[in-house]
Amino acid sequence: MKILGIETSCDETAAAVVEDGTKMLSNEIASQVEIHARYGGIVPEVASRQHTLSIIPIIRAAMLKADVKWPDLSAIAVTNGPGLAGSLLTGVNAAKAIALAQSLPLVGVNHLEGHMYANWLTGNELKFPLICLIVSGGHSDLVLMKGHGDYSLLGRTRDDAAGEAFDKAARLLGLGYPGGPVIQKTAESGKTNVPLPKSWIKGTNDFSFSGIKSSLLRLVTENKEINKNDFAASFQAAVVDVLVTKTIDVAQEYNVRQILLAGGVAANKPLRETLTARSPFPVIIPPFILCTDNAAMIAACGYFRFRAGQVSDMALDVIPNLKLATV
Repeated sequence: MKILGIETSCDETAAAVVEDGTKMLSNEIASQVEIHARYGGIVPEVASRQHTLSIIPIIRAAMLKADVKWPDLSAIAVTNGPGLAGSLLTGVNAAKAIALAQSLPLVGVNHLEGHMYANWLTGNELKFPLICLIVSGGHSDLVLMKGHGDYSLLGRTRDDAAGEAFDKAARLLGLGYPGGPVIQKTAESGKTNVPLPKSWIKGTNDFSFSGIKSSLLRLVTENKEINKNDFAASFQAAVVDVLVTKTIDVAQEYNVRQILLAGGVAANKPLRETLTARSPFPVIIPPFILCTDNAAMIAACGYFRFRAGQVSDMALDVIPNLKLATV
């Protein structure tokens, strides 16, 4: 069963073909990083226009790479939220047009759910129940997954998400955009000797990174000369420690069988290494290309939704603030 996945939730135009939810036949991505880097962040209107320019060529490239024709497909899966409204519209409208023209079922996919399903493309055998830490620019969520479509949100960020915190820290240190990669690179030659607070929020599994961001701002403002390498290393270490500690604590509390890591920040090397080293549970992590926004994860998730009969109709609309709900 081959599924065409389409992803345009933010600034990546992506299309992919996945077979039986686990075998990636193609995964094409048109990145807008260089375009938005000059602005220090994503400009929604610019992102929407670039999606419009890239969507058809990227779908063609994915179909060609997978060596499939329209009759070979079982369904079209597309991200309909959360994300930027204009960006989401491009992908959803393209998916609707294809589904209507080719008489194919349409499957709407939650972007966060898609990130979790990137782990089904790793070749590992996944065993329920499991805990998934989703860390990206807009989300830092701890999700208990008891089965396909059976989720419980156990913790989330109360303010800045981890990826957002990295972006803001990089801006404060004058390192550029996107924040995650430049913080990691700068931290490689730094020491973790800058005193930064860690917010544990006792009695809850929620995250908060606004305090460490504010503390970094104060230290940068008060000190005329700073060692950017040390500041980056200290900031990164503090964020990683909180993410890893809370994830392992929740996994132990719910006695899961595995831990999954997902989302753009899952590409952070120290996070990957620290979680793997400290976890008493097996840790599954997608390759770097499947951590950032991509369509293979949407196609993989779409397969399991389609198999469960979760098919959308032509009234499918974009929901910029779509929540991860139990199906």
